[in-house]
Amino acid sequence: MMRQYELVERVASYIAEPDELLLNKAYVYAMQKHGEQKRASGDPYFSHPLEVAAILTELHLDEETIAVALLHDTIEDTDATRREIDELFGEKIGKLVEGLTKLKRLDLVSQQAKQAENLRRLLLAVSDDIRVLLVKLADRLHNMRTLGIMRPEKCRRIATETMEIYAPLAGRMGMQDLRDELEELSFKYINPEAYSAVIGHLEALAEKNRSLTKEITGALERRLKERHIDAVVKSRQKKPYSVFRKMELKSLSFEQLSDIYGFRIIVPSVEDCYRVLGLVHTDWKMVPGRFKDFISVPKQNDYQSIHTTVFGPLSQRVELQIRTREMHEVAEYGIAAHASYKDGEDQFAESKAYASLRKTIEQLAEGDNPEEFLEHTKLELFLDQVFCFTPKGRIIALPKGATPIDFAYAVHTDIGNSCIGCKLNGKIMPVITQLNNGDEVEIIRSESQTPPAAWESVVVTGKARSSIRRASRQAVHRQYSALGARMLERAFSDAGYDFVAKTLDTVLPRLARRSVDDVLSDVGRGEIRPRTVIKSLYPDFEMANSGLASSANQLLPEIPETSGNTPGEQGKTIPIRGLRNDLPVTFSNEGGAVPGDKIVGILTPGEGITIYPSSSSVLSNFKGAKDDLLDVRWDIDVKNRQRFPARIKVLAANLPGTLAAIASVIAEHDGNIQNLVMKVPVEDFTEMEIDIDVWDLSHLTSIITHLKDKEVTTSVERITG
Repeated sequence: MMRQYELVERVASYIAEPDELLLNKAYVYAMQKHGEQKRASGDPYFSHPLEVAAILTELHLDEETIAVALLHDTIEDTDATRREIDELFGEKIGKLVEGLTKLKRLDLVSQQAKQAENLRRLLLAVSDDIRVLLVKLADRLHNMRTLGIMRPEKCRRIATETMEIYAPLAGRMGMQDLRDELEELSFKYINPEAYSAVIGHLEALAEKNRSLTKEITGALERRLKERHIDAVVKSRQKKPYSVFRKMELKSLSFEQLSDIYGFRIIVPSVEDCYRVLGLVHTDWKMVPGRFKDFISVPKQNDYQSIHTTVFGPLSQRVELQIRTREMHEVAEYGIAAHASYKDGEDQFAESKAYASLRKTIEQLAEGDNPEEFLEHTKLELFLDQVFCFTPKGRIIALPKGATPIDFAYAVHTDIGNSCIGCKLNGKIMPVITQLNNGDEVEIIRSESQTPPAAWESVVVTGKARSSIRRASRQAVHRQYSALGARMLERAFSDAGYDFVAKTLDTVLPRLARRSVDDVLSDVGRGEIRPRTVIKSLYPDFEMANSGLASSANQLLPEIPETSGNTPGEQGKTIPIRGLRNDLPVTFSNEGGAVPGDKIVGILTPGEGITIYPSSSSVLSNFKGAKDDLLDVRWDIDVKNRQRFPARIKVLAANLPGTLAAIASVIAEHDGNIQNLVMKVPVEDFTEMEIDIDVWDLSHLTSIITHLKDKEVTTSVERITG
């Protein structure tokens, strides 16, 4: 077990004048408090906080953080109190120790809601002071190093938690070495067979390639020396879990992997980095598509380096990383490399990784429920990234697999909500296209746009998903409110009353709703009947004495077309424009409806209005459902024409070219085929059911007429249900 003076010496190796009094006092206090406590292994319990402190000295952290590591289990596992720690070590250290105590029993692989809430607590504590995470990561690393004494199922549970949460957090903070070790230790318990196999292959390969790596290192060192570049060349082998993950993702065998070995070239300055790059690309051919410049565009975790792969000596593929000494320190220690050790300064103020993490946590904290928070966190924090540009050159970092929709929401929520298209590198592309590093993205907008709910399954960022979900809910709520208002206007008119929405304020308690808008929305959803609202305002109202009952009892009302409506009739009917309407409207699956049809609306609670032609046989299923029957009419916007769904049945000769002839007629007459089902009723004839989108009834009639004129067709008729 490390002695007091040894701990002080470790800190003194990177801090010129460490606070020995603080370190000694924390060491003695923690040792006395833990006393005779033992770990499950039988070792003195104090060995654990001491090892956590030792790990943090390897990261060159300040004396306060080392003291917190020594004390982090005292409140939880001994009779120490927050007040006592404040008095002895100061309020700042006391707050950190208490924060770690609250987080100690987090179970991040339990049922989803509990896991999400625990992760939220961890991240919010981290956003307040990053040292919470640094001590937590060191604590987890030592626990993983000593995990073998636990039961196998507990080992797997803790290893899974480490792999899913703690290792990615270490990576997000740029602490790659710590992440690699956490992943390797977790891999060992999660998939021991694969771990053993990969380790065996790597050991055999290391023995086989020992001379080759020396030869490549020597060749690089000689060429750099000839050019008078002061450089250190180091070879490295990929970590077991990194190898396994690549084999899984790309379905490769171990023998097919070509980049198990890599080489780092560390130089004094950024200028030297590019001199080395020019040298290696001049001497050896570059492998296309294997060059990345993270100096010009650093990763979000502050990582900077040039990556390239060349065909080196003996035509062997050689992966190179070129960086300065400062960049190498950040790559090794991550956020810990930014510690300043000066009183009164934010040690991590220079870290983009920490600033980015805090911003992300702020966005995630806006999640609507714990499960969404968990989903968004894993998407937002734990995926590799791509870097794209706005037309003005602003860099937007996104998770790998992100789309222009994600990009739009990353720039601003309003831009995402109004996105209708995009240009990638100057070319119009689908908004679901996956983005690549370096893409320039221009978002095409329309203020009348509402993001389709289907986008939620396409995007990968938490912000985009929550924004789309919120916008969709608001749009649906607006649609139901508009429908409810129109239903109440009609119902009040039929009952002989004037409808004024503000008057509903007086009966909200009676209707058990918080606002007038909630009443309107629930009427539109079918959760409150119009008669209930009328009765709440006019207790003496009786259905039998009003025109409301007689109107509702007509199953198939004769609804005039828009052009023939009188102002009075229009006031009693609900106007229907189409699928992009401000009402929750769908069209019958049994054949649709088109402008020019006399139509009926059926209200399905929670689903909105389904529009049927009044001639549809399906309407017989709704006999007796008078409260769900709505008088509706067409209200077509001639400036923004829309197509509407219809279905036709065609009986045609079973000959080569028949389908092409029928499709040509529909296309020539501006119809749009959406679906086609073919049946063979007899040997020489084929029956087709074709779903087409048309402008109106006259357009549909014209298509049917021209289909009937074709020699290959025997009959053509419309299906309305």
